[in-house]
Amino acid sequence: MFAFSANSLNQLPENSEVEVAFAGRSNAGKSSALNALTNQKALARVSKTPGRTQLINYFTLPKPDCYLVDLPGYGYANVPPAVRAHWEKLLGDYLLTREPLRGVVILMDIRHPLKNLDITMLECCASRGLPAHIVLTKADKLKKGAQQKQLLSVERELADFPSPLTIQTFSSLKKQGVDKLTHQLDQWTGLNVYKHEL
Repeated sequence: MFAFSANSLNQLPENSEVEVAFAGRSNAGKSSALNALTNQKALARVSKTPGRTQLINYFTLPKPDCYLVDLPGYGYANVPPAVRAHWEKLLGDYLLTREPLRGVVILMDIRHPLKNLDITMLECCASRGLPAHIVLTKADKLKKGAQQKQLLSVERELADFPSPLTIQTFSSLKKQGVDKLTHQLDQWTGLNVYKHEL
């Protein structure tokens, strides 16, 4: 369930032991993926307007001091420059310095993967050896053959990536790929996310 929001690193919990972050461009379907993952319709607020996640949002997991962390969406231009700069610094500082962070789920629209800011996110992970799990969202927008082609293309492009990396397709609408994503979260958190209500 939702725990709290933070607008700066000094507002984050000191007793946190395990965190898994969700990051992605503002239109990548991050909130929808979180809702599909937890089998809840409104755990994370879904908006038709990109850029609504403006804070770091913490969600409790059924293990003490263990959290899913919804990071502000990046790449949304229609905000004041000072706000965008604050989001970007907050994201960077969190990814590079947050000690309980065990892995980062990076969501990308399967039709438009590996944009410049996505690469920057991956480089942040690599700089401290954090494992990354790429989720190619909105897979239902493509036929199965096209989905597989995009997946293979991303895998080839990142074949020499210097830190642990896994990739999958995903559809919140069809619940496609939920089991694979929850399995990855299990690896990082040490619990079965899917069998618990968050």
